[in-house]
Amino acid sequence: MGVLILFTALVSVGLTAPADGPFSIAITPVFFRLDATAIAESRARALGFDVDIKIGSMHMHFGWSAVPISSLTTSRAAPLL
Repeated sequence: MGVLILFTALVSVGLTAPADGPFSIAITPVFFRLDATAIAESRARALGFDVDIKIGSMHMHFGWSAVPISSLTTSRAAPLL
């Protein structure tokens, strides 16, 4: 029970903290991301969100998408004969 309370408190403080503070959490909705860098790094996606967590000098980035565009392909592999 205590871990749940601690986790909730950290998330609440992180979401309301300023972006330049020592601890912050930012959640950004992503409607459509399709640029050259995102395609090259397999990060092209639609209908998702990005989560940025900053603790001191450490920065973590997580992304989730309902429609990962980078995994969609139009070419098929040739069958082996």
